[in-house]
Amino acid sequence: MSSQTQTQTPATAMNPGKKYRPFTPIDLPNRQWPSRIQKTSPIWTSVDLRDGNQALVNPMSGTQKLRFFQKLVQVGFKEIEVSFPSSGETDFNFTREIIEKGMIPDDVWIQVLTPARPELIRKTFECIKGAKKVILHMYNATSPLFRTVVFGNSQDKTIDLAVTHTKLVTELMDEYSRPENGGTQFRYEYSPETFSQTEPDFALRVCEAVREAYGRSSPQNKIIFNLPATVEVGPPNHYADMIEYFCTHISHRDHITVSLHPHNDRGCAVAAVELGLLAGADRVEGCLFGNGERTGNVDIVTLALNCYSQGIAPGPLDLSDVQGIVDVVSGCNDIAVHPRHPYAGELVFTAFSGSHQDAIKKGFKAQEERAAKGDLTWDIPYLPIDPADVGCSYEAIIRVNSQSGKGGIAYLVAQSLGLDLPRKMQMAFYSIIQEVADRTSKEMVTEDITRAFCQTYHVPHLTLGKNEGRLTLKSFSLADDVPPGVAAAATSNGDGSETPRYRRLEGLVSLDGKTPTQVTGRGNGALSAMCDALSSAFGIQASIREYSEHAITRPGIGAAGAPDARVKLTRSQAASYVELVDAGASEGEATGLPQKAKGFWGVGIDTDVTAAGLKAILSAASNLMQPQAIVEQAAAAVEAAAK
Repeated sequence: MSSQTQTQTPATAMNPGKKYRPFTPIDLPNRQWPSRIQKTSPIWTSVDLRDGNQALVNPMSGTQKLRFFQKLVQVGFKEIEVSFPSSGETDFNFTREIIEKGMIPDDVWIQVLTPARPELIRKTFECIKGAKKVILHMYNATSPLFRTVVFGNSQDKTIDLAVTHTKLVTELMDEYSRPENGGTQFRYEYSPETFSQTEPDFALRVCEAVREAYGRSSPQNKIIFNLPATVEVGPPNHYADMIEYFCTHISHRDHITVSLHPHNDRGCAVAAVELGLLAGADRVEGCLFGNGERTGNVDIVTLALNCYSQGIAPGPLDLSDVQGIVDVVSGCNDIAVHPRHPYAGELVFTAFSGSHQDAIKKGFKAQEERAAKGDLTWDIPYLPIDPADVGCSYEAIIRVNSQSGKGGIAYLVAQSLGLDLPRKMQMAFYSIIQEVADRTSKEMVTEDITRAFCQTYHVPHLTLGKNEGRLTLKSFSLADDVPPGVAAAATSNGDGSETPRYRRLEGLVSLDGKTPTQVTGRGNGALSAMCDALSSAFGIQASIREYSEHAITRPGIGAAGAPDARVKLTRSQAASYVELVDAGASEGEATGLPQKAKGFWGVGIDTDVTAAGLKAILSAASNLMQPQAIVEQAAAAVEAAAK
């Protein structure tokens, strides 16, 4: 290779020169579609079983097509293009099967495709005999490229082809609509194939001629003109211009359903449909998740949920179980749905970024506050729709990796265990999770976070066990304990001050699972009395730096602390959080720079608030006794679950 070739610049390497011609837009100075707002959903027509199927490496078997058809019916499609009957025996036999076995609901129109060839049209009619409702869809190519290169037809010959075969279609409709031949109810659809590459006035001429040849369109029995971007060759706004031009210039507009069928060669099919609907179209043909030739057909799931996110009901379509739809479509097509696919991908509602997680966590809290006041409007950062509306759980919204922050981890703990961690505890647990993630070299999913939290802070869990720390509370009792002379001294002062209150704690505490030790402690409250008891019994010198508590108002996964999985948590159950520091630890370094002593957090859960606080003290003290083992044990718990 010459040095000249090796040093070729990107500018010369990607210079299209005169090789490509830009799309020529039509002149539509008074276009109306840019200022319109979509307020209703279109007619949805699935072409998965025909257009999508013909694009598969391994076309669907009859069994797969049947499974797919049943899912389309379940989702709510009222128009389903089921086959290209003249293309082969699989399509022909499948169509016969669903007709003969009565598998087509009375309110569903099946659609069949045929090219403008008489023998293929006749075979298509043979295939649909006995069906109750059929859309007969015929097409022929109309663009200059196809007229000259593929078929060698003039404009007049192209029109004659469409008209002649439309008349044949009407004759056969008359024949097959008779009771003795099945009594089928028909609608007619005509596609000027390669519409977006066809001269707009010529596309109008062809369709006007077809409508006249059909001769039976009316406001009650509309002819369907399907206007495909067979190959997407121009921007979506230019496609919308062509649709508006067609809609405003075709005669007898009230006799016509204008249908869109864009492909996705430029990646703009969804945009093309949305703009085309603003331009006046009534109907959309596409595939679930956009399967189809080359880069695919337009994605109906994305389109429908785009409508939904704008407050528009997507007609009869029910997409509330999007994962169930993914399972059928991917199983029948043998094509996985991309994890970043709009609405349906595994990761589309997932935030890894710490800043995103924090915003989502705050958004859910604000959402709950609005809902309590009667405002149910969905408005949460980074989530354009409620994942629950498409059957997704909130557990997958926040996932943890090296980019995640404390807010996301705290959200997962709140969702899985119903615990609202104090901010400083969030920071402490975040550092543990980061170390665990580094040691295990894996993404920390909700189950990992839950397992690590329960292990670290000794939280009982229905499926993860008791998770006891080194110190466990077996029983306790509290009583007032006022030293002799205190009451008399207060009285003798005569200043009206209250007598100081002291509490005496007696209990049984087990160390490392051994026989419980009788402990006694004294303090100005239950928690300080427990610290005094730990000092006397085990030599643990600890003081309380932070304490907080809250009622557990919602059960998490496993209903942590509940005695029975079937028992929902109530406001009588409390969670307590304690941070202990070694009472003998230095608050500064030899350098003289101020530095707080390391804190150790613990969690206690119980139906008794005092018991919850005492358990939190023992949880934190267990960690204070073994600071080097905290991360090791959390990592070991996560790794053990992965095996």
